[in-house]
Amino acid sequence: MGMVHGTVPFVWLTMMPGAGAGIVPARVSLIPLRDLVTMGPLGIAGNLLVFASLGSFAPMRFAALASAPRILALGAGCSVLVETAQYVLQLDRVSSVDDVLVNAAGAVLAALASRRWWHTTAEAPSDQPRPAPAPAG
Repeated sequence: MGMVHGTVPFVWLTMMPGAGAGIVPARVSLIPLRDLVTMGPLGIAGNLLVFASLGSFAPMRFAALASAPRILALGAGCSVLVETAQYVLQLDRVSSVDDVLVNAAGAVLAALASRRWWHTTAEAPSDQPRPAPAPAG
């Protein structure tokens, strides 16, 4: 629940069309760290939060995601999907590689903050049935 309720509102905001949606040609920025300067502190903070809930709760729910590189890949992959959708749908937004970098960094930072509650494969419940208790007596 936390992954969905914490992520969907931010993704919803990033998918809101601008004033020239459908009219203005789609824009792409593929040079890393170029747009970071123009984002400002509020833009950077917002981008860090987009997939923070996903990064925080995914390793708790899915033991297979309980590593920083996997959360980085998950955050980057989800961010690439959002940026691609912004471009394809011509929402009058800039599809930027910096957004992907900052979104993925936010997912990893949140995941590391929640590391204490991650389920590792050793702690995860087994799919094997438990042996029946020995009869008393």
